[in-house]
Amino acid sequence: MRKQILKEMSEISEPPKRKKTVNSQNFGKYVFSRTVMQKMLSEEIYKNVSNAINGREKIKTEYADSIAIVVKEWAMSHGATHFCHWFQPLTGTSAEKHDAFIEWNSADGVMEKFNGKQLIQGEPDASSFPSGGLRNTYEARGYTGWDPTSPIFLWKAGDGVTLCIPSVFFSWTGDVLDSKIPLLRSERKIDQAALRLLQLTGLEAEYVYSTLGLEQEYFVIDRKLRNLRPDLILLGKTVFGAPPPKGQELQDHYFGSVKDRILTYMRAFEDTAIELGIPVKTRHNEVAPAQHEVAPIFEKSTVAIDHNILLMELMRQVAQKQGLTCLLHEKPFMAINGSGKHSNWSLSTDKGVNLLDLTDTPHNNLHFLILMTAILYGVYQHSTLLRAAIGSASNDYRLGGHEAPPAIMSIYLGEELETLLNEIEEKGNSTFISAKNCYDLGAILPDLSKDNTDRNRTSPFAFTGNKFEFRAVGSSSNPAFPVTVLNLAVAESLHLILDEIEFHTDQTKGNTEAISKAIFPVLQKYLKIAKAIRFTGDNYHEDWIKEAQKRGLPNLKCSSEAFLTLTHPKTIHLFDQILTSQELASRQEALLETYTLNMTIEVNLMLDMFKTQILPAVFNYQTTIATSYLRCKRTLSSHQFHSIEQNAWIKEINDKVEESIKCCKELEMLKEQLTLLTVQEKARVFGEKIIVKMEQFRAIVDDLEVICDDALWPFPKYRELLFMI
Repeated sequence: MRKQILKEMSEISEPPKRKKTVNSQNFGKYVFSRTVMQKMLSEEIYKNVSNAINGREKIKTEYADSIAIVVKEWAMSHGATHFCHWFQPLTGTSAEKHDAFIEWNSADGVMEKFNGKQLIQGEPDASSFPSGGLRNTYEARGYTGWDPTSPIFLWKAGDGVTLCIPSVFFSWTGDVLDSKIPLLRSERKIDQAALRLLQLTGLEAEYVYSTLGLEQEYFVIDRKLRNLRPDLILLGKTVFGAPPPKGQELQDHYFGSVKDRILTYMRAFEDTAIELGIPVKTRHNEVAPAQHEVAPIFEKSTVAIDHNILLMELMRQVAQKQGLTCLLHEKPFMAINGSGKHSNWSLSTDKGVNLLDLTDTPHNNLHFLILMTAILYGVYQHSTLLRAAIGSASNDYRLGGHEAPPAIMSIYLGEELETLLNEIEEKGNSTFISAKNCYDLGAILPDLSKDNTDRNRTSPFAFTGNKFEFRAVGSSSNPAFPVTVLNLAVAESLHLILDEIEFHTDQTKGNTEAISKAIFPVLQKYLKIAKAIRFTGDNYHEDWIKEAQKRGLPNLKCSSEAFLTLTHPKTIHLFDQILTSQELASRQEALLETYTLNMTIEVNLMLDMFKTQILPAVFNYQTTIATSYLRCKRTLSSHQFHSIEQNAWIKEINDKVEESIKCCKELEMLKEQLTLLTVQEKARVFGEKIIVKMEQFRAIVDDLEVICDDALWPFPKYRELLFMI
C-alpha cells in the first residue's frame, strides 16, 4: 500500500484552483458585527450590546428577544438552519450542540423561531466533559451562557450553515467547567489594576484590556500517507520514525519559497478566516521541513483566543478537503523542530495606547516602569504556575529541545531596557537616555531604523519592544489558561507595588515630582527581589540550567509535576474571586488525567504498531537475509565464501530484534502497574519510569527501520512524510 501510494504521488498533479478572491471587503462577512448590529438593531438596544461587547454592562433581559429575532433573520439570510452555543470545556478544544430553528407552529406544521432565552442560555449534558471530580456521571445538568464580548458567527461545514454563539460553560451547581470564565474574570482584574496605575501616573482611560497576537505553527503532510500511520491518525504525532538523511540542517526551509500545493492550502483557509473576521496577516515556512506559520493582527485577548480555536479547526477542515493533513501537535516528528503558539501579550487602553510601548524616553515613562516591574515580579512569584499553564504531555516533548525555550521560566528584556532597570536597581533612579539609531547600508539604500531591543528566540518570555512574547505555549493548546495566569500575576503585582507607592504619596497631593521620587525606591525594591528571573543569554545552553539552579528558579521538565502547583496556597490566593479552591483542585485533576490518558494512548500505539506491523516486517527481513546467506554458502566453495561481515550483520539484526521484543515486554509490564494507581500516582510513574522506557523502545525500533528492507517497512518514513508534499 505504501509503495502504491508513493507511486501515485510521484505523478504530477495541479493543486486545486482558487474559487474566489477574498479581500478586505469580505472581512467579517459571516460575523454578526457591530456594523450589522447598527443596521438591524434599534439605537437603544445597539448601545446596550456595544457596551456589553466592551465588558461595561450586561445585556438587558428585556432586549433579549429583540436581539434574538434579528440574529435569526441575519443567520437565515445566509442559509443557516441550526444554532449552537459554542464553548470551550476543559478538553482544550471547542464543543457545540446543534439545534434547528424549527418549532411547532400548529398540530402538523412547524416554523423557524428563536427567542431571547435560547440566545442567552443553553443546556448541554455536562457529565461527559472533564470536570476533575466536580461532577459525577449521574449529575449531568450543565449550562452555557452567551458571551457578548466575542462576536456571533456562522460556521459552514458539509453543505450546511450553523449559527454559533460564543458561550461560557458551567454546572448546575455554578462550578466553572470551561476556560473562558476565568479568562473573562482575569480581564476584569487586570483592568482594575491597570486603571489604578494610570490614575496615579495621570494617563486618561476608561478601561484597559490585554491584547494578544498568536503565532500559530503547524505541519502539513499528504493525507494518503498520513492514513497509513495509526499514530498520526489517533495521536497526531509519530511514535516511531528514524530521522531522514536530510532534515533541517541546511536551514533552507525557513522563510523559503512556499510550495504551490501548500500556498493554495494557505490561501484557502485564510480566505475563510477573513470571512469569519479573523485578521490573518502573516504566513511563511518555518524551520523544519513541512512546517509553517500563520499569524493574525493583534486583538483583544478574549477574541484572539476564540479566533485561534476557530482557526485551528478551520485549518484542519480545509486540509482534509485538499487531500492534506494539518498537524497541530507540539512534536509530531522527532529530530526536527516542534511547533509552538507564540503568544504576544500586551495591555492597551480604550484610547488605543499600548502600555508596554517603550517610547523614546522610557526613564520618564512612569506607567511603563511600574508595569514592567510588576510583570517581572509577577512572573518571578508565579513561574511554576506559568509552567503548569503551558504544560501538557505533548508540549513536554518540545520544551528544552533546542527548538523551544526550556521548562525554566525566565524573562529577556534586551540590552537597553536591562541597562535602564539595572540603573534603577543600583541607584534608585535613572538618567538613562534611549539612543535612536539607524543602519546605513550604503549610498543607494535608504537608512533603516534600529529597534531598542534585539529578539531572543531562546527565551520563554521575551520583551520585543512593545509586547512580551510568551514562546513556551504549545501549538495545539488553548491559550486561555496561560493568559489568565499572566493577567492575574501582573494584576496582583501591580496592586502590591501601587499600595506601597500610594502609602508614600498620600501627603503629596498630586505633586508630580514628589510622586516620581516616591516611585523609584519602591521599584528598586521589587526589581532586586525579582532579579533572578531576568536572563539575557542563551536559554538553550546547558550552562543556563546550572545558573538557573543557583538562582533558585524551578526546572520542572515534566508537566505533571508542575500541575501540582494549582492547589498551592499561593495559587489559591492568586485565583481569589476567579476560581475556588475546589475548582482549582478539579482542574489539577483534569490536567493530570488528560496527561496520563494521552501518554497511555501513546504507549498503546507503540505496542500495537510494533507487535502487529513492525515485528512481522522485521521477521520477514530476517528470513530473507538468512535464506540468502544460506544459499550463498551452499553455492560457493569454502575459499570463495566470505562470511565474517555477513555473520556480523545478521547478528546485529538479531540482537536488535531481541532487544526490541524485550523492551516491548518491559513496557507492557510497566503499563500493567498503572491499573490500581490514582491519577497523580500514574502521572508520577510516567514521569519517572515509563517515558524513559518509551524513549529506549523508540530508539531501538528506529534503528530497525534504518536496517530493514525499505520495501518491507510498513509505514511511510520521515523522508516521505516531510518532503513528498
